[in-house]
Amino acid sequence: MASKPQLTSQIKKHRVLLVDDHPIVRQGLALLIDRENDLSVCGEAEGAHSAFHAIATLRPDIVVLDISLSGPDGLDVLKEIRMKTTHLPVLILSMHDESIYAERAMRAGANGYIMKQEATEKVLIAIRRILQGEVYLSDRLTNSMLRQYVRGTSPAQASPLVNLTDRELEVFRLIGEGHGTRQIADQLHVSVKTIESYQAHIKDKLALKNARELLQHAIEWTVNLNSSH
Repeated sequence: MASKPQLTSQIKKHRVLLVDDHPIVRQGLALLIDRENDLSVCGEAEGAHSAFHAIATLRPDIVVLDISLSGPDGLDVLKEIRMKTTHLPVLILSMHDESIYAERAMRAGANGYIMKQEATEKVLIAIRRILQGEVYLSDRLTNSMLRQYVRGTSPAQASPLVNLTDRELEVFRLIGEGHGTRQIADQLHVSVKTIESYQAHIKDKLALKNARELLQHAIEWTVNLNSSH
């Protein structure tokens, strides 16, 4: 008699919500997840508004969330999710360097962080581990964080980008991806003056003299980031 509830839990399909603004990425993830006996994609969203609506109406067991979204980015979405609910598991799936973003994501309330370049089976491992109440980070990042913890320093301390706020880092990334000030303002739904203020703070924190140096530094960082992963 005691084995029946266990059997029921084993065959239950956990509901996964995918939040990514690239339809091809969502389609690939859905195909990967839906072929599993214990997992099922219950819905998809391409941005913050549709993500919050899907969470409220579909009540997923876990959210797989990309950092780079049109409009508010994944970190903003994650923070909003945590303001509304503390129990909904969130796995960050991103193309961005985990050494820069993973610690920020975990501080914001993520249950795990995985690079899109990781093998597909690791995405499934990450989802299942988080659904079991655990945290998922890559072996490389886990080892790095443990080493830095023993030394009493931050994992990202070697990079001056650690001094940027989450919003400043987002603006810096968008600059590096070739977006102009007006484009960034429109995407983040703020004024041009607000973006100019962020740019000034970034220049101060990174010891950059002018807008040209800021643009060059942002592009170089973005190129290195994408080419190294």
